[in-house]
Amino acid sequence: MKPLTFAILTSLLLTGCGRHDQQHPKKIAIIVSTLNNPWFVFLAQTAAKKATDLGYSSRIFDSQNNTDLESDHFDNAIASGYDAILFNPTDAQGSVTNVKKAKDAGIPVFCMDREINSKDAATSQILSDSYSACIDLGKLFVSTLHKKGSYVELLGIVSDNNTWNRSNGFHSVVDNYPQLKMVARQAADFDRNKAMEVMESILQAHPDIDGVFCGNDAMAMGAWQALTAAGKAGHVKVIGFDGADDAIRSIKEGKLTATAMQFPKRIAELAAGDADEYFKGRRDFAKKLPIPVEVVSAHNIDNYTAYGKKE
Repeated sequence: MKPLTFAILTSLLLTGCGRHDQQHPKKIAIIVSTLNNPWFVFLAQTAAKKATDLGYSSRIFDSQNNTDLESDHFDNAIASGYDAILFNPTDAQGSVTNVKKAKDAGIPVFCMDREINSKDAATSQILSDSYSACIDLGKLFVSTLHKKGSYVELLGIVSDNNTWNRSNGFHSVVDNYPQLKMVARQAADFDRNKAMEVMESILQAHPDIDGVFCGNDAMAMGAWQALTAAGKAGHVKVIGFDGADDAIRSIKEGKLTATAMQFPKRIAELAAGDADEYFKGRRDFAKKLPIPVEVVSAHNIDNYTAYGKKE
């Protein structure tokens, strides 16, 4: 009777465990740098939807571009028993500690769009290939300005690697043309309102510029607003990066010259899918997975919509 009793008890325990798992699905925390940018809102909401479709519960946390708040979100996720974190970092270096904290707690972290300066802290990092895309944007910028003129560069958050990958890719092309002169370069933190203010200030010192290269679409739209207010929008060529809704519409309307289309839907769904695979036992994830980015201009705008290609 003892073996039979043991078998019955084992069966009951297994049945109970299965029922518990169905009633309490695994939880995925989605921690993003900011929800003050439509691109990141789309990224977070897409990740949450994919997690739900895969049978998991999820919650979005907004770090508001603040590493201290981001740290609080990680503490919350760990204490609340989240099983995985889909993460859009606030700071390439400053966010490493938070990812390691989760790793030490046995929680896998899947970075989305932005990277951290660690090769092994995150389970994987799914990143847009910003450098290569900005080589192509640089070529378009050069041809649009006919290889000469003065221009301004608006940088994103200086502690974010994307800022420098985009800037370095752009300059790897543009700096080969001595008649193209950068007269000002200033950070606007990927923020539309700050970009407008920065551009207004720059225009006072350099009223006769020919182009503006911006590290994201929010800054490009802010720069365009400042140029419009100064009566210079018709002459100055403005290029952004992201593929956000307002930038796509602006290119269609003949305002912005170009942007680079990232694919946040693919990034978010890959991250959520990796979490699902992790729960099922997979461990061989690419530490860094680059996602191609495509240049969008008036020549091919009809092939694109906000945040992706038309289906």
